Amino acid sequence: MRGPYGFDMSDSCQNGKLKKAEFFCGLSLKALKDFDSIKSSSVYPEGAVLFLEKQDARGVFVLCEGEVKLTISSSEGKTLILRIAKPGEVLGLMATLSGEPYEVTAETLRPCQVAFVRRDEFLRFIAQHPEASLGIVKLLTAHYHAACEQLKTVGLSASAPEKLARLLLGWSVGGEETKLGTRITLPLTHQEIAEFIGSSRETVTRTLSDFRSRHLVTLKGSTLMIADRPALQACAND
Repeated sequence: MRGPYGFDMSDSCQNGKLKKAEFFCGLSLKALKDFDSIKSSSVYPEGAVLFLEKQDARGVFVLCEGEVKLTISSSEGKTLILRIAKPGEVLGLMATLSGEPYEVTAETLRPCQVAFVRRDEFLRFIAQHPEASLGIVKLLTAHYHAACEQLKTVGLSASAPEKLARLLLGWSVGGEETKLGTRITLPLTHQEIAEFIGSSRETVTRTLSDFRSRHLVTLKGSTLMIADRPALQACAND
């Protein structure tokens, strides 16, 4: 059954895309069936907040389609984007397991299909299916490594060009290789990129303009082409 934005609302963990995701790939058919029975799927528009930093953990959100940005904020209102979640990720996992409030805010970057499982039902599920623990460890490990990489970018990179070059190269891993270079679609606005690297929107715009003038990248709308990867890599290693 097709729902809003063309999402398949009848998709099942047993035979859908999620079956190949890190958390689900090690589960038995019985566990997948049981997970299907406790999840509820919804569609969210761009800019919808799934949960807020410091909000009591209600449960986990499984991202089926779309992208979600995860952010933290200071008491002064400054925002830092930690990472962008992709389909197959389980959001709010650490807070749900520990019973502590959500440590980040999760907001959709584009229309998303999300499955929700209440905390009590998720805890009961992993108690009944111990094999789920391996998937949880893999996810938490991946989140830890992502947090370390973000700390390197924001805290250890000396300049805005270095930070931005690191970010673009990271995004290019899943980009399309062409004769002219690696093509990627920027998932964030200039303001959001600034929040990702701990800079200002003006600095991001100025740095991208500098990269273009040096023929490191080309930019048309949200489509960016990395034309000179070695030179951009040199910027990232400065």
